[in-house]
Amino acid sequence: MSHETAVPAPTATPPATAPSNPYLRLLATPGARAFTAGNLLARLPMGMFSVSAVIMIAGAHGSYALAGAVTATGLAATAVVAPWTARLVDRYGQARIAVPATAVAVLGSLALVLCVHYDAPVWTLFAAYAATATTPNTGGMSRARWAHLHRGDATALHTANSFEQAADELCFMLGPVIAASLCGTLFPEAGTLTGAVLLMTGVLIFAAQRATEPPVTPGTRAPSPLRTPGVPALLAVFLATGAVFGAMEVVSIAHAGGAILALQAAGSCVAGLLYGSLRPAARVGRRLLLCLSGMTALMSLPLIATATTDSLPVLAACLLLAGAATAPTMVTGMTLIQRLTPQAQLNEGMTLAVTALLGGIAAGSAGGGWMVEHAGTATGYAVPMCAAALALAVATVGTRKA
Repeated sequence: MSHETAVPAPTATPPATAPSNPYLRLLATPGARAFTAGNLLARLPMGMFSVSAVIMIAGAHGSYALAGAVTATGLAATAVVAPWTARLVDRYGQARIAVPATAVAVLGSLALVLCVHYDAPVWTLFAAYAATATTPNTGGMSRARWAHLHRGDATALHTANSFEQAADELCFMLGPVIAASLCGTLFPEAGTLTGAVLLMTGVLIFAAQRATEPPVTPGTRAPSPLRTPGVPALLAVFLATGAVFGAMEVVSIAHAGGAILALQAAGSCVAGLLYGSLRPAARVGRRLLLCLSGMTALMSLPLIATATTDSLPVLAACLLLAGAATAPTMVTGMTLIQRLTPQAQLNEGMTLAVTALLGGIAAGSAGGGWMVEHAGTATGYAVPMCAAALALAVATVGTRKA
């Protein structure tokens, strides 16, 4: 495509002075540290908003069912709106779309705070939280920048995708803890307000880094990435992988409380960073199958642990190992999305992947909750294992040539 040569990509630090650590070498790319700092600041609230909303709404209305329904509505709205926002980002540029889209989302968060604080009618809570669906996919925009800066360099892109996945895990590990602490020690609205400030500030810093922003092709109306061969099957893999996450979260909370989930996230974060230091695969589709096979095998460990022992330390160790398979799977899947999606539609392609993941999380949460209620928490761990096996089966059929 014409834009691939229209704007020369910044180059990394010359080999003579480049750090030996692949992540330090990645961040030595001109402009990378600035947009990464802004993006991490904007991404942290993604792990804060739903927890903050639940605490705030449940505290004011005395109903976790209402709080869950409001956050579920926001998730459904995001699934519809996010791909359109990403398409606009691809067409008109990150800075031009991300800033106003974020402003609308922040206004939605502030409206939710006001509606809860002043006891507005219940329907206003749904409307306000749905407005936050315009939040741009900050992780996808960051990955798109790496893909632009290091196009043609498979090693650097592999490291970048691993770094981004570790950042996702870290944000979703710290976000709920920060949100719960703020809401508990200050006031119920503190988590949402802090998240809104961090999101807007981070996006403004990120968008200001114009030198690293991928170029756009105005006027180009390319078909949806959904029509690209291989993408629908890969999105189905993300859907099933999301079900692994959603089911594991609900079942683990029901069995041992939410704190134990941090071990799974920690295992995934560390594994993602280690995975990024490995040599990238020439056949990404084949490596995806290996990662999914490993995830399916390791997801059986919590089921075996709960079926054979009541020891929480044993379950914790199994969750740590199970988490180690998820980051490599996500990194490889995102790399494959980048390879299959046309360069001018990277944001949309990666946002579709995230949307599929969110849909899977919702389905997995529902399936895991149903299994816990009808068969117990120990049996509930069969749901994430089966979801992982489904992801492996879909990938085996749909990504054989990648």
